[in-house]
Amino acid sequence: MEKLFFASDYMEGAHPKILDKLIETNLLKTPGYGTDAFCESARAKIRVACDAPNAEVYFLPGGTQTNAMIINYLLRPYQGVIAAVTGHIEGHEAGAIENGGHKIFCVPEHNGKLTAEDVEKTAKKYYEDDNRDHMVMPGMVYISQPTESGTLYSLSELESISAVCKAYDLYLYADGARLAYALSCPSNDVTLPDMARLCDVFYIGGTKCGALLGEGVVIPKPGIIPHFFTLMKQHGALMAKGRVMGIQFDTLFTDDLYFEIGRSAVGLADKIRQKLQEKGLELCYGSPTNQVFVRLTDAMRAKLEEKVTVSFWEKPDDSHTVIRLATSWATTTQNVEKLLEIIDQL
Repeated sequence: MEKLFFASDYMEGAHPKILDKLIETNLLKTPGYGTDAFCESARAKIRVACDAPNAEVYFLPGGTQTNAMIINYLLRPYQGVIAAVTGHIEGHEAGAIENGGHKIFCVPEHNGKLTAEDVEKTAKKYYEDDNRDHMVMPGMVYISQPTESGTLYSLSELESISAVCKAYDLYLYADGARLAYALSCPSNDVTLPDMARLCDVFYIGGTKCGALLGEGVVIPKPGIIPHFFTLMKQHGALMAKGRVMGIQFDTLFTDDLYFEIGRSAVGLADKIRQKLQEKGLELCYGSPTNQVFVRLTDAMRAKLEEKVTVSFWEKPDDSHTVIRLATSWATTTQNVEKLLEIIDQL
């Protein structure tokens, strides 16, 4: 039996509609660096979807590069960023933020999320310290939607965090690498207009949501990061053939394809969650999105990995492992049914 692949949501190429559009437009000649008509069309559609008519929209190749650039240029040299201890920038970006010269203030996580209370506590600790001129100043808050644990910030949670950020003059930045799966989740109550209203900057993930590559950065109020186009150039993030990303995002935001991708992946992940629960296995973190986390004995993990590729997540003890199974736009019902049969045999 050929191995099944459930390790991540960016193992395949791109959604067929994107490939079709890239082929259809392949021989067209367009201006470079994102100044083409496809990028402009994609920007216009994203502004409408976000109900942010004046937003700046930029297309960058990848998520780590996007996080590093946004954080580096929102912050002053003496400032740092607040993030959950399980946040992506803390655990899985190889020190990219620290490499830019900025401290990460790690706060406790609650199902992968930080709280408004912990953000306020961190800010107050700085401002109430008479020695603060010798310290790093909190300058922004980093969250991701969904979180690294696949969980979701509710609208009330996001509003509370945004209110604290405004009270302490902190930027709020949201990493949306898997935003399609958050927006399409039945338990989600946060919309794109909510993101644009409450965040100073956020990005719409493409790489993990059906595109070949690319992330769409949205800056609802223009001018927060002056000369961002030039900064992209300095950091190797400005593609000469910018239309490659414009075409992809224009396609993703045509006929709700971005949301359709999310719904399909989350629906299939729900089937996997249901089967794991029927087997009496422990689901972790309460993720309702396209990422499924389960605690297995090491013997069960070894048996599963004979037929299925999965992602290692953590070792809670010497005899168990938490693994991740991820669905995507390319996951088929047929392969999920095969996976369910394998789970049945564990």
